[in-house]
Amino acid sequence: MPVAIITGASKGLGRALAAALAGRGWDLVVDARSAGPLEEAARELRAAGQGAGRGAAARVVALPGDVADAGHRAALVAAAGELGGLDLLVNNASMLGAEPLVRLADHPLDGLRAALEVNVVAPLGLIQEAMPLLRTSSYSPSYEEVAFRSDSALPGSLDSNGEAYDSHHNTENVRNAGSSDSPPYIGTGGAILNISSDAAVAAYPTWGGYGAAKAALDQQSAVLAEEEPGLRVWWVDPGDMRTDLYAAAVPDDDASGRPLPATVVPGLLRLLDGGAPSGRYTATAIPGGASSR
Repeated sequence: MPVAIITGASKGLGRALAAALAGRGWDLVVDARSAGPLEEAARELRAAGQGAGRGAAARVVALPGDVADAGHRAALVAAAGELGGLDLLVNNASMLGAEPLVRLADHPLDGLRAALEVNVVAPLGLIQEAMPLLRTSSYSPSYEEVAFRSDSALPGSLDSNGEAYDSHHNTENVRNAGSSDSPPYIGTGGAILNISSDAAVAAYPTWGGYGAAKAALDQQSAVLAEEEPGLRVWWVDPGDMRTDLYAAAVPDDDASGRPLPATVVPGLLRLLDGGAPSGRYTATAIPGGASSR
């Protein structure tokens, strides 16, 4: 069975994606900072894996810890290796840098440093640790037997002016992801999914620190896609979601009308199932995804 590492998997989008993969029979290594919520999530994931209907039940390894800690990152990758390898790495864990969010003039610099550490440095550290396993992944999109049609509408994100956003002008897969004359790129190795934000490409008051960190993650992802053509590297803006992170960011906002994280998961699975080209995607641009801001 394929193996995935998902950070920040005790709640929100990480937990929803992990549940979907467990239901397909994937073996999982999941993490979160708090041990209690993570173990609760792990029990749910194991139950989902029991009903996968693909032979042996999915295995779930839950390791509480901080992705900013190099030792914890090494433990996550070691656990994946013990499960048989690594086919998908999901960098989902995030930090706002200030709760609630504040204007840049008032943003604590220590908070910004922490946000950069969790949102940018830690994902790269985990990717570096996992690279040998990812490069030798034998996962194929044919596992789900779902073809990724090159004529599907899968452009990159739209910027605040409604124009296509290209985070790296030399990333051929980003430009051609939705063109009919460009067949989908399927790497020979595993896949990396970095969870981004629309705050990385649009200027929202009080979102400057968090947005700067996610913009750095976007650029880091784009360069990685250039440097590792044998891997699939996706950086995805999931759009607004009803999550604890958003509640902490804007506690006075009524989030009851925002989509639940589970509504974003079908779009993410479409990327995985079809071996989508490396590039930046938004939930609205992936069939089966949710609405975004």
